[in-house]
Amino acid sequence: MSLKRLSKKLFITVMTVLLVTIFSITSLACTNILVGKDASTDGSVFTSHTVDGRYDSRLRVIPAMDHEDGDMLDILLGHDLKFGERPDVIPKVIGQIPQVPHTYKYFESAYSLANEHQLFTAETTQGGAIETRNDEDEAIMSIRMLARIALQRATTAREAIEIMGELALEYGFAETAYLGECLSIADPNEVWMFEIYGAGPFWTQDSDYPGAAWVARRIPDNHVSVNPNYSRFREIDPDDPDTMVSEGYIDLAIELEIYDPEEDGEFIWNEVYGNVSPGSTRLWRLYSLLKPSVDWKLDETHEYPFSIEPDEKLSVEDVIALFRDENISSELDITEHESWFYEDDEGEMVKSPLASPQAVYNRDLRNLLGYDSVRHTAISRCSSFWVGQARDWLPNEIGGVLWYGLNSPANSPFIPLYLGADDIPMSYQVLNRDAMDYNSAWWAFARVDDVVNRRYQEFKPRLHEELLDPMQDYWFNMQDVVEGKALELYEEHGSDEARKFLTSYSKSQMEWAEQSYWDYFDELYFSLTGGF
Repeated sequence: MSLKRLSKKLFITVMTVLLVTIFSITSLACTNILVGKDASTDGSVFTSHTVDGRYDSRLRVIPAMDHEDGDMLDILLGHDLKFGERPDVIPKVIGQIPQVPHTYKYFESAYSLANEHQLFTAETTQGGAIETRNDEDEAIMSIRMLARIALQRATTAREAIEIMGELALEYGFAETAYLGECLSIADPNEVWMFEIYGAGPFWTQDSDYPGAAWVARRIPDNHVSVNPNYSRFREIDPDDPDTMVSEGYIDLAIELEIYDPEEDGEFIWNEVYGNVSPGSTRLWRLYSLLKPSVDWKLDETHEYPFSIEPDEKLSVEDVIALFRDENISSELDITEHESWFYEDDEGEMVKSPLASPQAVYNRDLRNLLGYDSVRHTAISRCSSFWVGQARDWLPNEIGGVLWYGLNSPANSPFIPLYLGADDIPMSYQVLNRDAMDYNSAWWAFARVDDVVNRRYQEFKPRLHEELLDPMQDYWFNMQDVVEGKALELYEEHGSDEARKFLTSYSKSQMEWAEQSYWDYFDELYFSLTGGF
């Protein structure tokens, strides 16, 4: 055996042990839902993202900028960008690339969200073949840097994919632990899924082969798709005008010894690079909700079609409702487990008010009550979430909306933040999760979510009836009114006046939502303690 092959096998053995340990204490945990414009009720294009787990949820608006000839862009370590809210994390510069003359305004957090041209990028981690992992000292492009650069430089989804793909091939793609990554990328006309993997442990910037393997496919206009940390690509047709794929993706798989044309037959992307197995509960659940006319099988999720035509077209309200899903009334509904039921004083079997779907993430309760952990779309261990709405018949400032929220999509509001806004409240820009911080909006929503899940059967209906549903319905009902006023200002006075109005409106709604949740916590907590 050659030294290179021996070193590769040793590397893979060591990394397998390391990643099994990492996956045992963390879980792949983001969900994207993508909607083509003819699959929505009004012609909107949607993409979306739940940033599940503890990540930096400080939201910032980065203004458009002009740059001088010779300026360079610092490439920051992707791992540091995920956890930038932690006081001890200072993002490390690991490389530089030439800057462009002009960069666009964009919204940034642990993952960048959208830019001024109604271009949205939503992330979900893939896992995948361990052989693709590269060293970040050599391969400097993480998914966070690629998305950030795309939003700075691109105006369409196709352009964003071209920019990210070229950068990854030239400078190499690497992630700290999770190997492959996916971005769902939307503009006012199209929505695409882009998936990428590294070129393995022996790639360097001096190598004569590309630093990544990637593929992208457009969701048909009348279709929807879902990515819940699960490779969705199967057969690849490089000649399809709605498919983009990197050069040499098959050759790289052969080099990494994860594909043998003679033994493996047809190249199936999610079997070779994605390394998926059947049983994605979120994919099964969301496809079942989107197209209930089909009897989707949980043990066949690895073979589900890339996209589907939904039984009913989706509004923004419908997409948001999907993100609130906790598997209630499905065969995976943990609140129906027998351990939650007991005999009351009249001898009737009743469900405990403590029965919560979020209890699946409480190991102590699982051990005590004996139920299995089942992943659902809305989880309490979430940093931030959003639904991006893009519309080609409105100016970018008005047509693009981030329906944005903090903590859990199950119990927090999706607040309308227009892409025309040039500023957001300071409380959404700061966060320290290692100490209680009344200056941080995240804590307002996290506290309510925590109390609701302590007496879910009682407090969940109360939250929706008394606060969450009226607040959300108000924004839905106000959308046409607000946008009509913004369009009037845009046409009569120009984009500056429209942006001022949308900034004021978005900020006021974010502040109202936050303060309402600070106040509502006191009501719930009093009910929880009974005044004692």
